[in-house]
Amino acid sequence: MASVNARLRSVLAQRSIEPEVLAEACEVDPKTVGRWLGGRVPHQRHRVRAARFLRVEESFLWPDPQLRTGRRTGGPGAEIVGTYQNRASVPRDTWLVLLREARQQIDVLVFSGTFFAQSNPHVAEMLAERADGGVQVRLCFGDPSGHAAAVRGREEGIGDALAAKIRASLTYYRPLLPEENCEVRLHDTTLYNSLFRYDDNLLVNPHIFGRPASANPLFHLKRVDATGWFDNYAQSFEAVWAHARPWTPDREGTAAHGQD
Repeated sequence: MASVNARLRSVLAQRSIEPEVLAEACEVDPKTVGRWLGGRVPHQRHRVRAARFLRVEESFLWPDPQLRTGRRTGGPGAEIVGTYQNRASVPRDTWLVLLREARQQIDVLVFSGTFFAQSNPHVAEMLAERADGGVQVRLCFGDPSGHAAAVRGREEGIGDALAAKIRASLTYYRPLLPEENCEVRLHDTTLYNSLFRYDDNLLVNPHIFGRPASANPLFHLKRVDATGWFDNYAQSFEAVWAHARPWTPDREGTAAHGQD
């Protein structure tokens, strides 16, 4: 299955260029650019023309080793689809497209993840739709009463505010609890990264000491084989998930409204 071209989407967003404008510059139908954004690799002449028009290297927009060597190579470097200076710079459309196109699993590992819902008010509804289509949805938040959240709050200089943010964020996902294929758990683990997995796409948001996750870098991985970074991060999610406890909002006095 083709992966979303996050780099092309990001460049278009940064340049404020509509897909129709790129289509005109490349002398193709706008639907063709839509397929490029969805992961289709253009013919070489179109790759060259698009890269020149957008003023970036062709290899940046289409880094797939198959384009240069005729065969896919393994290793961690081959998995990098894109990098962002901070999580806040990831285009909103990237999150939405990855969520909509997931066909097997969606895994989220965060402390509060308030942005995940507040940047997309329909996130619970969209997750429920994916679950109804057979996608396994697993959301893992920090335990607001746990030790790890307290430590992280102190490190960020916000104290108990992190626990409050977690409780507020969780309220968005309460409608998912009765849904088949959906599960929400709470962890009390030191997180080195926030993780957002959509099938074979993984967004990794490293945690820098004392800085909020939104101000930290993010890189987008696409799984190539079982020996790379993708599987290492995926295994770390499984390890945290295995020790996390189910979220039981009626027993824990979660806030009634999802406000930060």
